[in-house]
Amino acid sequence: MDFKVKRKSTKTPATGNQFELYPHDLQLYKIPPVENITLQEFETLALERVNLLRTLSTATTLRGLRLNSEEFVEFVLNDLRAQGLKYYAKLCEKSGCGSTKADFEARRKDHIAHFILRLAYCRTEELRRWFIARELELFKMRFAVMRGEAVEVFFKLNNLCYTTISEDEKNEVIQNLIESTPYSKIDNMKFYKVKFFEVLDLVKARKVFLNDGYAYIPHRDFISVLAAQYRTHLKQNLAKACHHLCEIEQDERLVCLLKGLHQSYSGNDYSETKAVIPIESLDSISTKSFPLCMRQLHEQLRIAHHLKHGGRLQYGLFLKGIGVTLEDSLRFWREEFIKIMDLDKFEKQYAYNVRYNYGKEGSKRNYSPFSCLKIINTNVGPGDCHGCPFRHCDTGVLKNKLIGYGFSHQVVSDIVELSKKTHFQIACSKYFDAIHNADVGLGINHPNQFFEESQKILKGELKVQPKKENLVKKDIVDSIDAMDFDEPLE
Repeated sequence: MDFKVKRKSTKTPATGNQFELYPHDLQLYKIPPVENITLQEFETLALERVNLLRTLSTATTLRGLRLNSEEFVEFVLNDLRAQGLKYYAKLCEKSGCGSTKADFEARRKDHIAHFILRLAYCRTEELRRWFIARELELFKMRFAVMRGEAVEVFFKLNNLCYTTISEDEKNEVIQNLIESTPYSKIDNMKFYKVKFFEVLDLVKARKVFLNDGYAYIPHRDFISVLAAQYRTHLKQNLAKACHHLCEIEQDERLVCLLKGLHQSYSGNDYSETKAVIPIESLDSISTKSFPLCMRQLHEQLRIAHHLKHGGRLQYGLFLKGIGVTLEDSLRFWREEFIKIMDLDKFEKQYAYNVRYNYGKEGSKRNYSPFSCLKIINTNVGPGDCHGCPFRHCDTGVLKNKLIGYGFSHQVVSDIVELSKKTHFQIACSKYFDAIHNADVGLGINHPNQFFEESQKILKGELKVQPKKENLVKKDIVDSIDAMDFDEPLE
């Protein structure tokens, strides 16, 4: 029997060799890791970094938070801590040159996980774009929290020949810096002097003072110089990683893990619930708390009194997850199906599958409801009504369905536009907001999460802001697509 022992945190200094490997919290990931790790650690580190990058994506895409704003940083740090990723929260909160074992271990995990994800996200152009966008957000966030000596050490370690201007030179152009810099207090702010063509984005936005071909960049904006170099570095190395994939194809375990990583789901599996939902209330709560994928299955079952196997499996496990008991589930399916068939046929052909979902037949496993990733990527054939309606429904059908639910033209247009641009889960989030007439900005990863959050709102356990008119306009939807953070089927 294995016993887990909770260790007390220590602040023992790391060894010299550890400093050589990981001297700084922030890395440019130029040297691949060479140590041996177990397959379990490989998978754990990969999933933890995927969750980190998804947190960043949620902050920018669903919450609409400005990168590195106070609200953005607070949301990211709180979400990381809630997921148990305290070492990532520490790296994102204050990057520096700490010398404890905990510092070393956090940098080690960060380093290895980055290279694992390179292998997972180098396979297609779509995956590369998503990975680069997220890693750049992470890099910018971590650079922005560095202070003083940590910045100078980072430059020195990475052979970056940039120095701050002297106080005398700063005082000579102080008025120009005040007028051109978008920050109210610059007295204690360090400025860098670089060639103007290294920061064309800042020049275009008129956010820097230019003089004799040089741009005077405040510390907080210097990331523009590094981000351009980092993006180029990542693009080149992702291409190289793709060429080396053949070297690991002999290990089926790694291949399966890497191929499925971007579709992985690591949240609550909703296989157990303390709630009990009576089947008599399903018609009512389906219109208020069901995601569209489950609402359309419920409606189809009520109309046709039958669902194909894929629909029964998807909807049946969802009902189990929200708290419908086995006895009620059998009664629910039986009462519908015997409207078009005799009782004996139902008991012989369909009752077994209901009991199977609850772990009472076959292998007797406690099956979990399907996550959004699984539903989005499921195969849907002619006549099927399961899957994700934002992905699998014809645009006209989806539009008419939403209009039939009484949503405004603007809301329908916004949701349909997001679906057309393959932002399926963002579309589901906007559907959630529309149903509850509120601006929630929930990151939807699971249908049962949708249900639970909806119930909290309806019961008054979660307070939300009333919905603003025309929250998502066409220009915002277009900007979402242009920002290049499309979730890869997530």
